[in-house]
Amino acid sequence: MAEPIRLGLVLEGDDAREFWENMENPRVTKEQVEFFKDAIRLYKKHPF
Repeated sequence: MAEPIRLGLVLEGDDAREFWENMENPRVTKEQVEFFKDAIRLYKKHPF
């Protein structure tokens, strides 16, 4: 019987540190906030 493929990512060193810092203290730009506001408006106008 076939075994499921396990997808994984291993971060080490500075990459791991940066990942955890970003997870604990996410930063967003004004452009990102506007993008999500537009997405919400679009969804409300055309829900699926």
